[in-house]
Amino acid sequence: MSIHHHDPLAAPVVYVPRDSAALAVGADAVAAAITAEAHKRGLEVRIVRNSSRGLFWLETLVEVLTANGRVAYGPVEVDDVPSLFDAGFLQGGAHTLGHGITEQIPYLAKQERLTFARMGITDPLSIADYEAHGGLEGLRRAVAMSSADIVKEVTDSGLRGRGGAAFPAGIKWKTVLAAQAEQKYVVCNADEGDSGTFSDRMTMEGDPFMLIEGMTIAALAVGATRGYIYIRSEYPHAVATMTEAIARAESAGWLGENVAGSGRAFKLEVRKAAGAYVCGEETAMLESIEGKRGIVRAKPPIPALVGLFGQPTVINNVISLASVPIVMAKGAQFYRDYGVGRSHGTLPFQLAGNIKHGGLIEKAFGITLRELLFDFGGGSASGRPIKAVQVGGPLGAYLPESQWDIPLDYEAYSAVGAVVGHGGIVAHDDRADMSKLARYAMEFCVTESCGKCTPCRIGSTRGVEVIDRVKAADTPEAHASQTELLRDLCDTMLSGSLCAMGGMTPYPVLSALNHFPADFEATAKQPA
Repeated sequence: MSIHHHDPLAAPVVYVPRDSAALAVGADAVAAAITAEAHKRGLEVRIVRNSSRGLFWLETLVEVLTANGRVAYGPVEVDDVPSLFDAGFLQGGAHTLGHGITEQIPYLAKQERLTFARMGITDPLSIADYEAHGGLEGLRRAVAMSSADIVKEVTDSGLRGRGGAAFPAGIKWKTVLAAQAEQKYVVCNADEGDSGTFSDRMTMEGDPFMLIEGMTIAALAVGATRGYIYIRSEYPHAVATMTEAIARAESAGWLGENVAGSGRAFKLEVRKAAGAYVCGEETAMLESIEGKRGIVRAKPPIPALVGLFGQPTVINNVISLASVPIVMAKGAQFYRDYGVGRSHGTLPFQLAGNIKHGGLIEKAFGITLRELLFDFGGGSASGRPIKAVQVGGPLGAYLPESQWDIPLDYEAYSAVGAVVGHGGIVAHDDRADMSKLARYAMEFCVTESCGKCTPCRIGSTRGVEVIDRVKAADTPEAHASQTELLRDLCDTMLSGSLCAMGGMTPYPVLSALNHFPADFEATAKQPA
């Protein structure tokens, strides 16, 4: 068991994250340097590789267990290690990299961590740690309930899909439960391809048992016996951690032939994606899992009735499924009480781009972009004014400052032609050329379109050309006619595309055009 309480006589416990973000800035080397320095000084130390807390600007964030709680130091580099020892960091000593008690760092203290409650606290692959911090309570409760009662609990919680479409999870589950079939599936869409997003990756690397528990509860709820986690190939650490966690959950008896003594079976496996953005669309993902090219299917039939291998299938995103254990453990009302309007619960917002304090912030729906950008993010990394913020991935709208006080909730954003999506937030400062960013959105669609429908396949190619003509127009009349053509093209893509790939590409284009028209004027006319 690796749950850690401070024992003054035991070797000091030092936490060094094994999350990809920490590894990218040298966490492995820092862990090795701490071990080597302790050995050199004749000191005993126990290193626990936890996950990241999501305070990315402080990575590598090293924590030490003390009588008062964990004390944080960061960003720590290999060269800092000797001075940390000199300062007595193993006892929580003062150092220029010190931040005091980790839980009291304002960035963390101001959050509402439900899904991310264990993140950075536990050893990701320790089942003992997981259970000691509330894990498996939801599954144990679910095992004692009927399928219909589990579905009702999830429905009553108000949980909606966290992948972008925000469809009520309970309704999807109810449809699969009611479907008559010999075989049903639960599929987790972990193809997190949106720019500036990392909450799925952090969950799989940092608390994999939570996702397994959520999927297992979903299986009990709808009568599925097989499940797949579709993880993008760019996430090798997530693939390795999930694969190992599944093996451990099977050994512990809460996956496999007899789930937690329920007499019901649920087999889970990882499927690695091959790098197509469009496979984040649920039907293209199903084609890919089946071993076919990732092309969008026409709907109906919906995947809840005719899904993987033609069978009824629950498809949810990582955060949707990872939210289920807490709903089941604490009850629907507990979860429902967070949020605003029809947006219940919390969302892990991911702050990226030109931002001083990038990272993960889990808050109830209703927080504003301004609060996230400045109270948490600390403004731009460049120190220049923030000009535009893209919310909801590469197909999300650009929001100008006039819209930063709209509460982050699905309906409020929809009302202004924006999307909350997966909660990715990418900031751009006043040097950004919005016409180039709009052109990039069309170019991205050209590259990533599956090619099945004409509005997306041809519309995006024409879109790049028309934006170039808008920029090159040398008379007001030419500029106006090309701009009108661009709007018409966007309207066709919005209305005629088979899926969100072509249907949402106009969001960044139109928002850039509407809010930053000066950026679309001829280059020759723009001030130097």
